[in-house]
Amino acid sequence: MPEWLENLMPNVASYMDKFGESLSATFQMFLISGLFTFLFGGVFGILLTVTRRGGIMENPVIYQIVDKVTNIFRSIPFIILLIFLIPFTRLITGTAIGVRGAIVPLIFGATPFFTRQVEAALAGVDPGKVEAATAMGSGKAGIIFRVYLHEAVPELIRAVTITSISLIGLTTMAGAVGAGGIGSFAINYGQNLHHQDIVNVCVIVLLIFVSLVQSIGNALAKRTTNHSLFQKKY
Repeated sequence: MPEWLENLMPNVASYMDKFGESLSATFQMFLISGLFTFLFGGVFGILLTVTRRGGIMENPVIYQIVDKVTNIFRSIPFIILLIFLIPFTRLITGTAIGVRGAIVPLIFGATPFFTRQVEAALAGVDPGKVEAATAMGSGKAGIIFRVYLHEAVPELIRAVTITSISLIGLTTMAGAVGAGGIGSFAINYGQNLHHQDIVNVCVIVLLIFVSLVQSIGNALAKRTTNHSLFQKKY
């Protein structure tokens, strides 16, 4: 590290190894929990769309189950959810601390949010296109993939972007209960030891990370909006 940078943030320089480990832990939590969040949230969001009243696979029982479970977990503050899921997390991962201990609550915390985002994105698809595809003999799977998901790509990208930013915030909160990562580093080595430069650097890193995710998401959403790729026939 350059001398001028060490003078600017001496405590960060002293704990550079820990800082590097914290960055790595944050990225691991974000990537692993994000993968499962987008998978489960996407499936549940599609289920809510196709099983609702008037949906292509209308099923009140499945809709009510997914809807109520989603609402329950969305209503629980993440810090409380972390504590509530400790026994289940230990059962699944063998530990309730560190990166492995944070993955399960992060998935439970972010999936309901993404589920609603996907549901809203698919709700914006023109019903006329669904009816046209049905009239042309398209099956249920065809309508889901070639109409709903196909037409909602820009909105789904925005949903992924918003959820990713929310997930970054959740990873920092998880650090408050021993999950590691930037949040834990800022609390243990910054706030608790009164090292303001560490707190400042952690905030700057998170701002850069969030800005990068937002910029990529905006660019992809803009690129896919009204693109000729989405004008092909069903």
